[in-house]
Amino acid sequence: MPSTVRKLSSNTAMTSDPNEAARVAATDFACRLVPRWQAILGTELIGAYLIGSVAHAGFSRRYSDIDVALITETGLSQQAFDHILSEAVALSAEWGAKLSIFWSDRHFRLGRFPALDRVDWLDHAVVLTERERAWPTRPTLDEIQHYLSGAPLVDWKENALRFAASEALDPKDHKTYLKTLLYPARFFYSWMTGRNGSNDDAVTFLGERCPTGFDIGLLNRALQCRDAAADPDALFPARTKLASQAEACAALVARSKHSNFALGSTS
Repeated sequence: MPSTVRKLSSNTAMTSDPNEAARVAATDFACRLVPRWQAILGTELIGAYLIGSVAHAGFSRRYSDIDVALITETGLSQQAFDHILSEAVALSAEWGAKLSIFWSDRHFRLGRFPALDRVDWLDHAVVLTERERAWPTRPTLDEIQHYLSGAPLVDWKENALRFAASEALDPKDHKTYLKTLLYPARFFYSWMTGRNGSNDDAVTFLGERCPTGFDIGLLNRALQCRDAAADPDALFPARTKLASQAEACAALVARSKHSNFALGSTS
């Protein structure tokens, strides 16, 4: 049984870090939503938790979502899901637009709760409310790699190639473009460790290992842009490097599959 689910801290000390101040404000917003979730879900609600950067590290005042995991008895209907989102926007249009809901039933058989986010929940979740703990089985590294090599990699590559072929960066794409630049580090970190860490952790991890094909300099500049909550327009010329970053991720997958095949063939 994991031991890392934490209770919400009551520390509200002032901070000069604007990203930390935003994280505290986002946490307060989530806390104020709890009675509304309880009213909507009633006894269906088993627990509500912060996950992602608002729970562990690397929250960006501009670019981060407020990731919340809801565990219920039997799942979450579309009507309940829509009601939860509308209540969030009613409480705060600014923060409500950033709310991202992950959810599952008590057996973790239904919902929106991919393997990597289940790991994040097991490692970093912060309790908003909880009447009972319903723990999922921890995904193995093989399961994490299988997940990463599917839709997440395909979707990221599509965005990478779209941006690489673009002539201009639309302001509405600033967040997506910056996430696209940073994703190779996130992918490498999770592929190698089976964990979900912050952007800072991922870039540091990759920089310490210097794997072939990954552009560490670009990743560091993208991370600096994110931390400063800056526009990524100055990084747009680097879109020409995205195709090579896609090749580096694909090569990592291929090497792992070849290694696994070789191990299997000698058994």
